[in-house]
Amino acid sequence: MIEVKNVSKKYGDFEAIKDISFKIDEGEIVGFLGPNGAGKSTTMNMITGFIEPTSGKIIVNGFDIDRKAKKAKKEIGYMPENVPLYNDLTVKEFISYMADLKLIKRKEKKAEVERVLNAVGVKDVQNKLIKNISRGYKQRVSLAGALVGNPKILILDEPTVGLDPKQVTEIRELIRSLKEKHTVILSSHILSEVSQMCNKVIIINKGEIIKIGNPEEIENQTNETNIISVVVEDEENKFENVIKTVNSIKTVKFIENKENSKSYEIECNVNDDIRKQLFKECAKEDITIIEMKKKESSLEDAFLKLTEKDEEGGKK
Repeated sequence: MIEVKNVSKKYGDFEAIKDISFKIDEGEIVGFLGPNGAGKSTTMNMITGFIEPTSGKIIVNGFDIDRKAKKAKKEIGYMPENVPLYNDLTVKEFISYMADLKLIKRKEKKAEVERVLNAVGVKDVQNKLIKNISRGYKQRVSLAGALVGNPKILILDEPTVGLDPKQVTEIRELIRSLKEKHTVILSSHILSEVSQMCNKVIIINKGEIIKIGNPEEIENQTNETNIISVVVEDEENKFENVIKTVNSIKTVKFIENKENSKSYEIECNVNDDIRKQLFKECAKEDITIIEMKKKESSLEDAFLKLTEKDEEGGKK
């Protein structure tokens, strides 16, 4: 669906993108992540054909973005960040205008506008001026602009920024529904959002791809230790004896003493699950375990580890 082959982008002596390659398959929702200045926007702008790569190739649904730009761009719908809309148009007028820009045939235009109004759920505000609708509706209208012409690929830049929790949930559900007919590239700084919505993640830093995989794989691959949270009833302070019997424990951190309970965080080797052994040893010491759970790694944890490791590697 999209192939980025050995692509670089230079601005004078500065190399913003350094020989990157990746592939996005049909029907995927792909999260594109990176710190500020990492090269996300530059890469997305090259995929849309807004700027040209210095070297390398970008193939969009079989069309070279450089040699067959018009055909390649027809395959892409782009929703930019910060919702740049024409506030003095009604919702319907804006979508109609986007249909004109995308050269929708006159006889098909009315049906296409209706289709998009219904697809993004803005039919009930179609005759309102854009400046008079909520931020959530504005996000939907911006997405509608990307959907006009039914492109096979959607590129969404920060689609939920500035929304309240209810609006975020609604936009996420809408985006999830799109994968049945579209391939989606999603740029977001909200890592929990990417983890929930995307089946592939591409992480870029300093213009280089540092990791590609599904969120769970990346989380597991970058997880170097297990953290077990334990809450116990231990009036006689016998839990210290239990800890000494478990060899794979690396560190123990006391969290708090609350009424009759004590909380700890125990770090152990990544491949060791010490929960059964802790249960067994606590039973021997007549210690009641109130709660014990494994701390789950997150995409945010993985992202921070990967980018920090990349920073350290760059300093050597």
